[in-house]
Amino acid sequence: MLYQKYTELPAGGWDYKAPVRFSANINDTTNFYNIFVNIRNSDSYEYSNLYLFIDITTPMHTHTRDTLECILAAPSGRWLGKGLGDIWDNKILYKQGVRFPKRGEYNFTFTQAMRDDKLQMIMDMGLTIEKSPATTQRSD
Repeated sequence: MLYQKYTELPAGGWDYKAPVRFSANINDTTNFYNIFVNIRNSDSYEYSNLYLFIDITTPMHTHTRDTLECILAAPSGRWLGKGLGDIWDNKILYKQGVRFPKRGEYNFTFTQAMRDDKLQMIMDMGLTIEKSPATTQRSD
């Protein structure tokens, strides 16, 4: 694993004006990596999904923004991921088989893009970057 970190969100809810930021120092530009979004939610979370805006700033100061829908529950209402009591953990693939083109600090910013000003029952957000078994770069 190249990088993994979680940030605890406020008990009063995740405000759409309060993004969660991660900074990963990348030294390996030769291998392929998978990037995951980690979400920890309570079973009291009222939605089956979570929309995120994900902003990435590279060491070359380029910026990209994606919108990611994270599915947290099946259509039947059954929570996905791994559960312990009323807490559920999901590791959601964001990008697969990517190379980092330059060494340095990559900044990832997650902003909740739901229609709630303060999103309740999302407890932690995380980012995981791990080596991919991919041998060619994906074009996604």
